[in-house]
Amino acid sequence: MYSLNMKFTKSLIKGKLIKRYKRFFVDVKLDSKIVTAHCPNTGSMQGLLEKDNEVYLLKNDDPKRKLKYGLEIIKTKKNLVGINTHMANKIVNHGLENNLIKEIRDIDLIKSEVFFNKETRFDFLIEKNKEKIFLEVKNVTLFRDKNTAEFPDTVTERGSKHLLTLIEAIKKGYKTFLIFLVQVQNMKNFKIAKDLDAKYYQNYLKAKKAGVNFLAYRCKINSKEILIDKKLKIIDD
Repeated sequence: MYSLNMKFTKSLIKGKLIKRYKRFFVDVKLDSKIVTAHCPNTGSMQGLLEKDNEVYLLKNDDPKRKLKYGLEIIKTKKNLVGINTHMANKIVNHGLENNLIKEIRDIDLIKSEVFFNKETRFDFLIEKNKEKIFLEVKNVTLFRDKNTAEFPDTVTERGSKHLLTLIEAIKKGYKTFLIFLVQVQNMKNFKIAKDLDAKYYQNYLKAKKAGVNFLAYRCKINSKEILIDKKLKIIDD
């Protein structure tokens, strides 16, 4: 799907969204035909699914896969939005390897999907100058005004659990980071959507007070590549 430099392996195909259904499927109009594509995002995708939104599909030639297209990008309110949640960790991994995240540069080792305890694993364990760092990634696609991205887009018990477990990791001597990866063009700020999940907001404040480092980075998005672009201001209100 992506090469190591985060470019799409094939040119994306532009179409018009008809509908999403059963969470995993979208119908898309490509010129004169209608195709069903895989939707690699099981979240609410709030604000992204209006009929006739411009979408970009990646065609796959794997004969074992029933669906020949996958949804990668949606254009809404004049912004391109990367909706493939499976790519978030790959984008961050690329950012770490290329020193695009200035708070975590010049690292010695990256391990993916590392268990902290029997119940929880974090996206990355990083070693830097003998210091061990747990990093969790949250993919962000929600924006309700033209400048500010938000997370979560619905209640997330799993997200709250990760926040509390990051606090536990600090108590055991780890440094911890959570990065909100904003796959939305043109955003300038980020904030927690406390009206959508008040419990997550309270746990965010608790984790911040305990010493969890929170970062928000926006992606550069086009039909050729998606990669980390710019740090965003986090607004606590």
